[in-house]
Amino acid sequence: MTTITQELVEAVKRLYPQLTDGAIPDADALARVVRRGGTFLLVARCDGSIIGMGTLVVYSVLTGTAAHVEDLVVDARYRGRGIGERLMRELMSQARAEGAGEIDLTSHPTREAANRLYRRLGFELGGTNYYSLDLG
Repeated sequence: MTTITQELVEAVKRLYPQLTDGAIPDADALARVVRRGGTFLLVARCDGSIIGMGTLVVYSVLTGTAAHVEDLVVDARYRGRGIGERLMRELMSQARAEGAGEIDLTSHPTREAANRLYRRLGFELGGTNYYSLDLG
């Protein structure tokens, strides 16, 4: 997506709670994502409606270019049809096109189907600690 539409805002309101208990991004948050260079918001459609999404962030580090996937979710009514895999493969392809040498993501252990998908796509569980600090 390169523009924020009411359809996208409504889709995020429907999809995001299926991913996390966090605050639902509003139109301004979506606009910041779409405007930021190196950030790509991909959606999946079925019968004209947005039924899934994922965000790719491509960034430079001292060792080259890397990529990170965030907010990958498919509407529960459409899961098990390969839509998440198609979204991931497209995000991976975009990361390669942007010159990324690696791509990473995090996934809660309770998201068993998602974790199986990532392993099937070749992702390996990292051996490092993951830390987070709320700066709010």
